[in-house]
Amino acid sequence: MRLRQIQNTPVAVTELGFGASVIGNLYRVTPSSDATAAIDAAWDAGIRYFDTAPHYGLGLSELRLGAVLKGRPREEYVASSKVGRLLVPNEEPHGVDTEGFVVRDDLRRQWDFSRDGVLRSIEDTLERTGLDRLDIVYLHDPDDHWQQAAEEAMPALAELREQGAIGAGMNQSAMLARFLRETAADIVMLAGRYTLLDQSALDDVLPAAQEHGKSVVAVGVFNSGLLSRDRPVPGMKYDYRSAPVDLVHRASAIAEVCEQHGTTLPAAAIAFPHTHPGVVNVTLGMRTAEQVERNADLHRRPVPADLWDHLRAEGLIRPDVPTSGSRVAPSPMVGTPTFHSMS
Repeated sequence: MRLRQIQNTPVAVTELGFGASVIGNLYRVTPSSDATAAIDAAWDAGIRYFDTAPHYGLGLSELRLGAVLKGRPREEYVASSKVGRLLVPNEEPHGVDTEGFVVRDDLRRQWDFSRDGVLRSIEDTLERTGLDRLDIVYLHDPDDHWQQAAEEAMPALAELREQGAIGAGMNQSAMLARFLRETAADIVMLAGRYTLLDQSALDDVLPAAQEHGKSVVAVGVFNSGLLSRDRPVPGMKYDYRSAPVDLVHRASAIAEVCEQHGTTLPAAAIAFPHTHPGVVNVTLGMRTAEQVERNADLHRRPVPADLWDHLRAEGLIRPDVPTSGSRVAPSPMVGTPTFHSMS
């Protein structure tokens, strides 16, 4: 699978990434055997970028991902995790986590973007995963914590960065643009804001990445499911809620144009972010080996460049969406990307 360089860093990531949120039992239990098989399938498909976070299953995602990756050659993959939510003992457990993960709530999340919180979070992640280092570290959802995240957490990551990359991940694009413009961030993880149904990132974070020589990882490209099937149907989710009727109709119209060009809606959804030169990777949450194999196959299928012209002409995507001809060339892996333990 082709590699893309995170600008001005030695880190290169495969165009498709494995998002480990769902193997932390997001919304439902994922058997450990299924999680292992999904990670193995991702490796077999050529995926070499793996993303997790303490938030995902109160550490379960990190435990599961690390258990499999520890058996792989460390120089052959890029691993990222996040800081901002420390896991601490839960003094009043109720039995099950209340933030969407089907796990015991013996631990709870504690917001902390202080320097000490960053150091502790990274050390805890390294202990849970068993990895010797992280290659990318993101601030996780600092929406309500701009000052501490920008003035304490990001400088702490910048001090600790060796040959890795640092950044932030959020569902909004405006604050991510600020991180790119005003802090030492190399990269941002943008959730759901540069998709076939939402190109709002063209107003802020994507221009900021280009202006400052930085990069973007796109996640949530199916917008919670509405773009995940060849033909959308009522009742599907859009940004974690039931999709509005007008969006279902719009997704269906996009699907029809895709069919006219010999491709499918989910294949186009995966390919679309890569039409922008600032995007280096699309990371997908994948629960099973079958999901991995399907998504890897969709990624491999060529999507005709004139599809985007047709969608623009029909008013189904913004007229300022760049063409695929503006993509930067794929890059070879250089050196060994590293973000070491901070003891």
